[in-house]
Amino acid sequence: MSDTTHDGALATSRPPSADAGLSPAELARKYGLSVSGARPGLGEYVRQLWGRRHFIMAFSRAKLVAQYSQAKLGQVWQVATPLLNALVYYLIFGLIMNAGRGMEKGVYIPFLVVGIFVFSFTQSSLMAGVRAIPGNLGLVRALHFPRASLPISFSMQQLQQLLYSMIVVVIVVVSFGSFPKLSWLLVLPCLVLQFVFNTGLALIFARMGSKTPDLAQLMPFVTRTWMYSSGVMFSINEMLKGKPSWIADVLQWNPAAIYMDLIRFALIDNYGAENLPPHVWAFAVGWAVVIGLGGFVYFWKAEERYGRG
Repeated sequence: MSDTTHDGALATSRPPSADAGLSPAELARKYGLSVSGARPGLGEYVRQLWGRRHFIMAFSRAKLVAQYSQAKLGQVWQVATPLLNALVYYLIFGLIMNAGRGMEKGVYIPFLVVGIFVFSFTQSSLMAGVRAIPGNLGLVRALHFPRASLPISFSMQQLQQLLYSMIVVVIVVVSFGSFPKLSWLLVLPCLVLQFVFNTGLALIFARMGSKTPDLAQLMPFVTRTWMYSSGVMFSINEMLKGKPSWIADVLQWNPAAIYMDLIRFALIDNYGAENLPPHVWAFAVGWAVVIGLGGFVYFWKAEERYGRG
C-alpha cells in the first residue's frame, strides 16, 4: 500500500498486523508464551525436585561443613553443644528441681540426653526453615530451581548432624546399662518419620518466613515453650500426677514428645511401654503424613512468589 506526500515523494505504509488489537494475555496464548517463574503443576514440581536431588544433598553437606568452619573445634561443636545443654539441664532440672523423680539416675540421664538431641533435631529444622528463603535471596533471585530444595536441604543437614550425634547418644545409653538389642532397630523408622515431619514443618515456616522475616526473632520463644511442654527434661506422666488426665494426653500426643519417647523406648531398657500414650505409632505416622504432605503442598502453592518484592 502506498501514497504520495505533499512534496511528491512516494510513501509506503504497512498493512495492519494480524496481532493488532490483541491483549497481552491473548498474545501470550497465541505464541505459546508463559509467565517467567510460574508455578508448575504439583507432579511436575515433584519431578523437578527429584532432578535436583544431587544439589539438595551437596548443599546440605556444604552447609553442615560450613556451620562451624570459623570455630577452632570445628565439627566437634555438633556434639558438644547439645551435650553441654544436657549438662546444664541436668544440673538445674535433675539435681536442683528433681525433675527426674520417678526414674533412677541410670534411666534419667539417658532419658535427658536422648530428649535434648532428638528435640534439637526438630527445633533446628524449624529454625532453618524460617530462614531458608530470606537467608538465600541471592540464590533464589539468581537461579531458577524448585524453591522447596532449600528447606528440604536444611532438614537434611539437621538429619546428618543428628546421625553424627547419635554416636554420643549410644555411648551415653550404653554407659548407663542399656545395651544393643532388637528394639534399637525401631530408631530407624522413628527417625524417618521425624525427618518427614520436620521437613513439612520447615516448608510451612519457610513460606511464612519468606513474607515475614521477623518471624525468625519470635521462633526461639515458640520453640522454648514447645520444649518445656514436651517432656524433654521430665516425665510428663510423673510430673502431672493428680492433674486432669486430658492435660497429660495433649502433651504426650504432641509430635515432639511422640518422637522423643519412641526413641527413648527403643534405646533405654527401663523406659517401658507404660510411658507411651495409646496408639503412639499411629500418631507418629499421622503427624508425619499430615505435616509432611500438607507442608509440601502449602509451600508449593506460593512457589512463584518467593524472592519477589
